[in-house]
Amino acid sequence: MEGAWVALALTLKVAGVATLLNLFFGVGVGYAMARWRFPGRDLLDAVFTLPMVMPPTVLGYYLLVLIGSHGPIGRWLLQTFGVRLIFTWQAAVIAATVVAFPLVFKAARAAFETVEPQLEDAARTLGIRELAIFFRISLPLAWRGILAGLLLSFARALGEFGATLMVAGSIPGKTQTLSIAVYEAVQAGQDHTANFLVAITSLVCIAVLLAAGRLLPGRVVR
Repeated sequence: MEGAWVALALTLKVAGVATLLNLFFGVGVGYAMARWRFPGRDLLDAVFTLPMVMPPTVLGYYLLVLIGSHGPIGRWLLQTFGVRLIFTWQAAVIAATVVAFPLVFKAARAAFETVEPQLEDAARTLGIRELAIFFRISLPLAWRGILAGLLLSFARALGEFGATLMVAGSIPGKTQTLSIAVYEAVQAGQDHTANFLVAITSLVCIAVLLAAGRLLPGRVVR
């Protein structure tokens, strides 16, 4: 069962890094979409939301085309820095980040849209800079919705399977996350291992939900 704990540690690392990345990208994009008006805004919103509804294997194929050794990003990284992303835990992070991104983005956008623009305008009249307005007014008023999105993003990253399998594969101890380990155990007829992995996954998910319930009592998570 040692492999199960290795898979759990890797899954937590991948989900944690992916959630941290979405904290920056998801909140930033959510704030920009909530405050700026420009042509094509609805189309861009649909593109950002697409990973939420797109089949994971299709999303994994797109990522494979982009970051693979023959893809534009993958080829540039390989030729410039000698870095090969495919079949690494970093590729699993990229897959989890992209798949879970809409959960943070949509939650952050909705949270920022509930903040009264008059409060930000009043701060501007006092000469407060935009960055200070964001951290001192907008973010404190929207933090509950953002936190809810981050928790959902972390839970989604924990269970990511299709896209991760496409770009990171299933290398025990290196790229094999819990969900992939469950699949491999079932395919191999290892029912005891599969049951143990499923139990671990369920306990981790329950822990995330309990944490969400304590952090957001009676508001976002019930």
